[in-house]
Amino acid sequence: MLGYQLLRSGTSVGANYREANRAASRKDFTHKINIVEKECSESNYWLELFDAEDLGDRAERRWLLNESYELLAIFTSIGKKSKIKK
Repeated sequence: MLGYQLLRSGTSVGANYREANRAASRKDFTHKINIVEKECSESNYWLELFDAEDLGDRAERRWLLNESYELLAIFTSIGKKSKIKK
C-alpha cells in the first residue's frame, strides 16, 4: 500500500511539472507549480513512513529522502518566484 501511494504521488510530480511548463499563462503556471509542490510534499511523507518503518534499503531510502527534500525546495522557490508580479 505504501509503495502504491508513493508511486502515485511521485509520478504526479513529474506529470504536473511537465504540464506547468506548458502552461497557457503565468497564473496557470503558478497553479500547476502549486500542485507539484503538494505532490512532492506528499511523496516526502510516504518516504518518511518508509524510513520510520525501516522498509527497504536504508542507504537508498536516505538518498531518496534527500533528493525529494531538494526537489521540494526547488519547486517551492519556483512557486514563490512565479507569484511575484512583473
